[in-house]
Amino acid sequence: MNKKFSQHWKASKQIRKQRKYLANAPLHTKNKFVSSNLSKSLRKSYGIRSLPLRKNDEVKILRGKFDGKSGKINSVDLKKTRVTIEGIQNKKKDGTKINVYFHPSNLQIINIGSEDKKRIKRLGKKGKVENKESKTEEKKSGGNE
Repeated sequence: MNKKFSQHWKASKQIRKQRKYLANAPLHTKNKFVSSNLSKSLRKSYGIRSLPLRKNDEVKILRGKFDGKSGKINSVDLKKTRVTIEGIQNKKKDGTKINVYFHPSNLQIINIGSEDKKRIKRLGKKGKVENKESKTEEKKSGGNE
């Protein structure tokens, strides 16, 4: 097997190849792996199911020891595909606190950070496109009944 990352690789049933793809992917591709699903209200308003996580997004933890807690994202580690959340830490035996790393699949975006203007603009456009399509479908179905 090649050691380098291939952009043309599609899929494989072999877990070793899937793992290799994830491990050897360049950072601009790994950004997609650090995406998480949106809450139902956000899903409805933006017309999108998931988004890549960014610093200042507010997330809810769905799995594990901290299940049900929520907070803002403190940092995103693309190399490890892990995320840290403000205020969620573990204590070591000597009393020092360390950040807990979460996998994006165990998180849900509750609120989108408003600092990135480009990102919000792009989301707004997608939401408007979805809303226009749904309105035209409603008009068509409403006239037939």
